Amino acid sequence: MKNQLHLSSAKNTKPIALYSSEQIYAIEQAWFAQGYDSFGLMQQAAWQMTQQIELLFEKKYLSHDSSANNDVYHRSAYLPRASIWVGKGNNGGDGWLIAHYLQQAGWQVEVIAVGFSEHDLIGHRQSKTSKQENISSDVDTDATKALKIALSANINYQRFESFDRDKISDAELKAMALPADIYIDALFGIGLDRVPTGIHEQAIHAFNHATEQHCALSVAVDIPSGLIASTGQVFERIAIQADVTLCLIARKIGLHTKDGTDYSGEVIDIPLFPIPHSLYQIADHCIAPNKPFVQDNSQVGVPVATLLTAAHSMKPRRQNSYKGNYGHVLIIGGNRVDGSQGMGGAAILSASSTMATGAGKITVACHEDFHGALLTSLPDAMTINLHDVDGVQTLIEQASVVAIGMGLGRDEKAKALFIDYIQTAIAEQKSIVIDADGLYHLASLHRCNHVLVKELREYSANYRVCLTPHSGEAARLLDQKISEVERDRLKAIKQLADIYGGDWVLKGAGSLVLEQIAGQQQIYVCNVGNAGMATAGMGDVLSGVMAGLLAQRDLSELSRCLHQAVMIHGFAGDMLVNQISGSHHSQQLLVGQRGLQAQDMPAAIRHVMQLMIN
Repeated sequence: MKNQLHLSSAKNTKPIALYSSEQIYAIEQAWFAQGYDSFGLMQQAAWQMTQQIELLFEKKYLSHDSSANNDVYHRSAYLPRASIWVGKGNNGGDGWLIAHYLQQAGWQVEVIAVGFSEHDLIGHRQSKTSKQENISSDVDTDATKALKIALSANINYQRFESFDRDKISDAELKAMALPADIYIDALFGIGLDRVPTGIHEQAIHAFNHATEQHCALSVAVDIPSGLIASTGQVFERIAIQADVTLCLIARKIGLHTKDGTDYSGEVIDIPLFPIPHSLYQIADHCIAPNKPFVQDNSQVGVPVATLLTAAHSMKPRRQNSYKGNYGHVLIIGGNRVDGSQGMGGAAILSASSTMATGAGKITVACHEDFHGALLTSLPDAMTINLHDVDGVQTLIEQASVVAIGMGLGRDEKAKALFIDYIQTAIAEQKSIVIDADGLYHLASLHRCNHVLVKELREYSANYRVCLTPHSGEAARLLDQKISEVERDRLKAIKQLADIYGGDWVLKGAGSLVLEQIAGQQQIYVCNVGNAGMATAGMGDVLSGVMAGLLAQRDLSELSRCLHQAVMIHGFAGDMLVNQISGSHHSQQLLVGQRGLQAQDMPAAIRHVMQLMIN
């Protein structure tokens, strides 16, 4: 978790292009096709990573006041220590070369070779007096060349031996490797697409245990081993827990979505070379619908998504204005189904965040039993009975935006209301936000081939329709298991847009946003938010933020889009759990992850909206 949220990051951070592992391989091959040497690139990568590792060591251990570390030990009095864990592939080759360069820089180094036989290592050892140009042959792989260079320099190494986790003690596990200041993961690269097993699973557990026991820094080469580069999936929680990831060539999407946010730590880019211009044939950040990530070599330079770390700034309002200039939002939800206490809170939370975002006025169509609670919470809201079909349809005609589904209910009566109100919104050409029970009904309508699904998809080609599922709701909309959606969230959000049309957010760690512009799909990963937001009602808050932005026609198109709403929502959540640098009000907003509730969000949203004003 971040300790501080800097206000400047909310407006001025540049977006980052994200790529799949298939694209990275294709980019590398295009570079080599121009005559560049692959082993030369490995050496360059290892050298640059070595420089970064030395900087990380200085930052962690040498930049602090020495008086604060008297009870620990003076690190300047001895050689810095690195434990490099290598596999047999090119990622391992990077690790062997890093070990070589660190040793040349005066570090105490040990390599832990995982998956190697005695012959693999002893057979490649050269005499200390051998000249480097004679160490490798033309038939050697790049990884073998790197291994030979390291062994010829008498790098200290040991083979990682398999063990029985149920029988080995913590002390024995701790003693398996050199105590180190920095542990470097070079086991697996971006080609991994399965759960690590056998000795590699054991090595990952031992690596994580060693870094924890020695309070050391964990650095991953390119990607934490066990993390799938294209999806962010970690199988069975078997992955390196990195503090820092040194990302080579280009940023991988898996570092920033799903499990990647928990395992990658701080990501430092080491580009190595510019992506060849020949690989760009379509507009930046656009992906054609119904196509795989890499269509052919002419499009591999086009990122599959864009990482957002900042929201778009907004201009101050004109002094000469009134509430009508900032839109009228109609929230439809908060039903009470027979035999239940109802979900009036969902509509109240959505309405609260709509007002906090800046909508001029708001009406909530909810069950009449909740009108008193609503007006107590939001005296500036208007109310109407959810089941007054004629009255609600009249309000739809008057509203700027219709947000529907939050606590609407899932019975047949609620389904009929959903159909009626969506068809009216389409007929009146209103912007539409669909969430929660609205998504439930949309999935049901799709299964029975109801005409409304086709009407909504066609309508979304010209008017704003925003849909905001979590993975469970997405699974129902796609008639899949949740595990299928989670296995490849990028694929899932593209499928949702292809079937239903509209703009989508697939909520979760590293929320994905897909927006359809001029027939092209633009996909974003939102690098804000925290685990404290995994609580009831947060989705209702997001739907309200989206509706509130859409209502304010004085804002630019970028300031009213779905990814802007997700960013504001995430920043508000971060504000509630982090100390905010430069803000005099941050201490008053702090509640922490464990105690964060959806009802805390409107106050933080108002604060974020003010920070967005340029």
